[in-house]
Amino acid sequence: MPLMDHLRELRSRLVKAVLAIVLGTVVALVFYEQILDWLSQPYTDIRPDLEAQGIQTDLVLTGVGGAFTFQLKIGLIAGIVVSSPLWLWQLWAFVLPALHTNEKRGALLLTGIGAPLFVAGAYGAYLVLPKAILLLIGFVPEGWGSLLTGAEYLNFVVRMVLVFGLAAEIPLVVTVLNRIGAVSARQLAGARPWIILGIFVFAAIATPTTDPLTMCLLAAPMTVLYLVSEVLARFTDRRRRRALPDLRDDELSPLDD
Repeated sequence: MPLMDHLRELRSRLVKAVLAIVLGTVVALVFYEQILDWLSQPYTDIRPDLEAQGIQTDLVLTGVGGAFTFQLKIGLIAGIVVSSPLWLWQLWAFVLPALHTNEKRGALLLTGIGAPLFVAGAYGAYLVLPKAILLLIGFVPEGWGSLLTGAEYLNFVVRMVLVFGLAAEIPLVVTVLNRIGAVSARQLAGARPWIILGIFVFAAIATPTTDPLTMCLLAAPMTVLYLVSEVLARFTDRRRRRALPDLRDDELSPLDD
């Protein structure tokens, strides 16, 4: 396809992707109250525990246009998530024609595995949120109050979800590196202590909280997922060795003089 045709197709795909996001945002704004209740549920669950500690806390919106901006931000984020199958397909539809058949299968397989892993990690973050919020707000002195703005809370939730979702992709990344021959199972086993140390350092830096509990809640699943990917790499290496021809010394080609 000529370059201009590629550019026209890219423009068409991008326009469709943007329209899908706009449509998803409109749908999300229609269900804004339900989405807001779902997002604030972790905070609502821990309020009685904070009140038992003598800490009065509330979610607030500041500024004249704060509520409007907050609603638009939630609608846009939810719209991107809801419409992700549509705009992701537009991007894939632009890339896939340039791939060979085996590359297409591999790309679709990676997408089919990576998406559930990310969703599982994001759901894990949602389960961890109440404990993280309770721990952090629990540092407020007794008798004091805590006002948490909607923007701060939303940023906290989004960052937790992204960090946990991306961390869940470890098995996929390690498996791909092993399949293309970049790393072997023996190398992964040799570097295991350093990789696990790096996982805990990453968890300490990436999590919005500074407490060891949240760090461990992220680092522990990442470590398990890495060990699982190491096992998968070992099976891949064994299968690769069995597929190689078993050459003996007398079968090797003689050196040219």
